[in-house]
Amino acid sequence: MPDLLLQSSPLAPGLSPVRIHYRDVGKGPPIVILHGGWGYDAYPFDRQVGALSSRHRIVIPDRTGYGGSEPLDTLPIDFHQRAADETRVVIDALDLDRPILWGHSDGAIIALLVGLAAPDRISAAIVEATHFFKHKPASRPFFEGVVAKPRSRFLEIHSRTWIRIADEAAPGEDFYGGRLSDLRIPVLLIHGARDPRTEPGELEALSVAPIRTIVLADGGHSPHSEGATADRVTESAVAFLSDVSRNDSSDVALGVAGPAKREQRKGGARSKPA
Repeated sequence: MPDLLLQSSPLAPGLSPVRIHYRDVGKGPPIVILHGGWGYDAYPFDRQVGALSSRHRIVIPDRTGYGGSEPLDTLPIDFHQRAADETRVVIDALDLDRPILWGHSDGAIIALLVGLAAPDRISAAIVEATHFFKHKPASRPFFEGVVAKPRSRFLEIHSRTWIRIADEAAPGEDFYGGRLSDLRIPVLLIHGARDPRTEPGELEALSVAPIRTIVLADGGHSPHSEGATADRVTESAVAFLSDVSRNDSSDVALGVAGPAKREQRKGGARSKPA
């Protein structure tokens, strides 16, 4: 698996170069998978990669701080926005033409932030176990438990940062600056009805955006890797990707330029060998 050397990253200010480790399989229109806060290996996309790599190029970067990428010893409370900016740098460095982003948990926030900031740079987004509110009282005991008995130093840093995000947020503040309804790309939201990280009202708040939503009754925080829901997630993603491809083809035939059309339904760097 290759490494990418970025001249800089917003997640590691003052450091150059910044090493980004990534997986790269398949051929075809690109999909970039953005892992959650526990890293890719905690909730791998094995079934989805197996199903999609025959028709898509799938790129899975480890964000700075994770896996084989540049380590971090601190994480600022605006790390989601910084990670979104890093993601755009990675997309450019790998010369990916308007990829589809598939984000899980923290990665879902990051994917939506990229979609809001640069809708012309991506074709669509699949977001799973998405967070909306910064203040998450039901999840605080979870993060405090990780801090008390961390599985790794960086997971402790990550959980401490989530606690700080909640402590410093204004009542009702969301990760998108109140702009989620401004999205201009197709989005598929996949969510488990049993997700313990979901606060009351979060799904309703997410549904105000032009997002196609699928709620899986027996899904938890990682529907793509859970035995009860993984196949349905894959099937839903395949159908959504087909719709996106069909719409993109129609735009090309009509000579339409720019970002993908809004859906109306709810529902600087170099590569280095491994």
